[in-house]
Amino acid sequence: MALDTQLWGAETAKAIENFPVSGHPIPAPVVHWLGRIKAAAARVNAELGGLDADIAERIAAAGDAVGAGEHDDQFPVDVFQTGSGTSSNMNANEVIANLAGDDAHANDHVNMGQSSNDVFPSAVHLAALGEVSSDLLPALDGLSEALARKAEEFAGHVKAGRTHLMDAVPVTLGQEFGGYATQIRLGADRVRDTLARVGQIPLGGTATGTGLNTHSEFAERVRRRLADATGLEISAPADPFEAQGNRDSLVELSGGLRVVAVSLIKIANDIALMGSGPRAGLAEIRLPELQKGSSIMPGKVNPVICEVVIQVGDQVIGNDAAIAIAGSQGQFELNVRVPLIARNLLDSVKLLAAASRLLNERCVSGIEANEEMLERHAENTLATATALNPHVGYDRATEIVKQAAASGRPLREVARELGVSESVLDEALDHQRLARPHD
Repeated sequence: MALDTQLWGAETAKAIENFPVSGHPIPAPVVHWLGRIKAAAARVNAELGGLDADIAERIAAAGDAVGAGEHDDQFPVDVFQTGSGTSSNMNANEVIANLAGDDAHANDHVNMGQSSNDVFPSAVHLAALGEVSSDLLPALDGLSEALARKAEEFAGHVKAGRTHLMDAVPVTLGQEFGGYATQIRLGADRVRDTLARVGQIPLGGTATGTGLNTHSEFAERVRRRLADATGLEISAPADPFEAQGNRDSLVELSGGLRVVAVSLIKIANDIALMGSGPRAGLAEIRLPELQKGSSIMPGKVNPVICEVVIQVGDQVIGNDAAIAIAGSQGQFELNVRVPLIARNLLDSVKLLAAASRLLNERCVSGIEANEEMLERHAENTLATATALNPHVGYDRATEIVKQAAASGRPLREVARELGVSESVLDEALDHQRLARPHD
């Protein structure tokens, strides 16, 4: 970067030199929220009489520009830095002070009423709150709705159920997809349930939670400005020392993201298995053909989106493990693993949102039922003998299954030979009724 475009100062330069670790800066949403917080803080400090109105407005305008993403290239400090985020807070102070003019001081003016210990985690909380609300939850809602549409489309397609990867009593393909839709909806609900606590930010606690060097109305006024500007639910902490000393609500949110990841892995695995074939697999559904499946085998179609989703899920589970460890390592009045938590948490949000959209738009929406194969599997499963239990008893039904399995003959044929009446067979082995016994 040319020197005449550099807006950061000496403290940022020291951090760049001290932390040549990953080559990745802090997540852009955290930078943007640092800018928004600094802008709101300047305006509030002017209202409270602590900051000259002209300097305050120039700082606020600079903070707004940072918040709008206009200066992302001015935040080069590695994400693996001092655990409180002090380096990135100073980076923001310096950039905003330089944008505001020579008489704006990075610490005395831009950082007035603040500490890295309350501002940086506040920015992380609000970045997570904003990205989940605007990106992840809409993506999950869209995926759940797509799965629900397929559940309705496939409602009449009976197939073999499977437990332990073995044949089980019939279900419908629609029932399976309805289960997937609900799984994603409940995952989104779990994530939503955490957001009120994520929105409780430690701003105003300054260094240790006592609020030293800040006006008693500062934090509430800044929160109100931020909430009014964004529509997010931003609130005071339940206790300033709780909010300062730990990042439990971010750990909780990460746990909700882990559950979503687990759900996506299960659904993607099921879809890939149902689409396996086309001749030597289950072949119960047809997946959209997006690209060549092999560089050597012509005509091969692979479940590529499912594979991407599963890899994303694996990564999110790994991210969550790191977040849980980092969350456990606070000492006394501060957790000093916040940059790591920010990196992993926002990575998980971004990955899950993208994977959910891909699964929706490039896989689920284009899935077709292979009716012939579904019917064949439903007809061939010996687990339908379960429905004979009330008529002939478990032991006799077991004998029917064993003979049918050994001979390869249809269950109905063997049962008929062993004396089960046609009327009982018609009633007990109706696949539609087996899949919906209480309709």
